[in-house]
Amino acid sequence: MIYGMSKMTYRTTFALDEVTVTRIRRLAETWEVSQAAVIRRVVAEAAASERPDPLSLLDELHRDGGGLGREAAESYLSDARDARREWRAQ
Repeated sequence: MIYGMSKMTYRTTFALDEVTVTRIRRLAETWEVSQAAVIRRVVAEAAASERPDPLSLLDELHRDGGGLGREAAESYLSDARDARREWRAQ
């Protein structure tokens, strides 16, 4: 780090349309940061929003009727308990 800032190791050139460039410049001015910082923030936010919410995924699975049926689930749990007993006995 140099004076509280990360050292940048990559330089990249992008071809952007005028509307996107204007938006980046406005955000940079509003946030009082560089245009590169705007890009870094937006990319980080987009990457963070891609992570699925586990509870939403579970709700979707239940809503769609997916997952194991009762008998299959009970069989799986029984097998898992037996495997744990065997593992602990070793």
